[in-house]
Amino acid sequence: MTAHATSFRGLHANGTLLRLPNAWDAASARLFESLGATAIATTSAGVAWSQGYADGYAMPVEVVLAYAKNLVRVLQVPLSVDMEDGYSDDPAQVADLAARLAEVGVAGINLEDGRKPAELLARKAEAIRERLAKDGLDLFVNARTDVVLARLVDEGSQVDEAIARGNLYRSAGVDGLFVPGLADAAQIKAVVAGVDLPLNLMAWGGLANATQLQALGVKRLSAGSGIPQVLWGHAAKLATDFLQGGESDKLQGQIPYGQMQNLFN
Repeated sequence: MTAHATSFRGLHANGTLLRLPNAWDAASARLFESLGATAIATTSAGVAWSQGYADGYAMPVEVVLAYAKNLVRVLQVPLSVDMEDGYSDDPAQVADLAARLAEVGVAGINLEDGRKPAELLARKAEAIRERLAKDGLDLFVNARTDVVLARLVDEGSQVDEAIARGNLYRSAGVDGLFVPGLADAAQIKAVVAGVDLPLNLMAWGGLANATQLQALGVKRLSAGSGIPQVLWGHAAKLATDFLQGGESDKLQGQIPYGQMQNLFN
């Protein structure tokens, strides 16, 4: 199982910005892989909604494990699973979930602080590292801080706080730092310089393009829930038109049935 994590870890260190068009189910994961994605990451919001739960720590652990196992089944490239806050404030329970994900072939995880104390995420990361070492397993642990996205501190203090949290999480054994909402070039450079971890950003209005981000030292770019939200917005329009007018000729632009079928043959 450690080979999956080793391969995924290498994608953060090869000099090319890792682009992750986050998936929400097996079909989207397999489709993105077929389009050239070198790894697949999940979007917690997209997965939660597709499984019938609200985003924000609501999914049962067994649902998380089931969908992760299903994605591993259809993929050849490494899979990283967004496990939100670990679905528990007990570091031992979070470590148990991480180990179970590694056992089914998951290569990496996202673990976030949200509005909870940074020290709690650090304790969870330490527990994960201890459990994985004990079981002979490995995962790329990407620590997400919501300092910027959730405006946890005053705007003028956000970069310093992100750096402080990044270094705390690094000392706890994480492999990467995810700062969604960070978009200013000078602030990005400051975080890259201030934390010795691969920096992951989220696609965001006003964010520089991939070439510019790579030049700034960013190692990973995630689409987040953007792709499914755009698709579901389009689906809502199609369904509204169909329900109101019943016009079949508006159902255009599909991926051919055979192309989708071949993804799973």
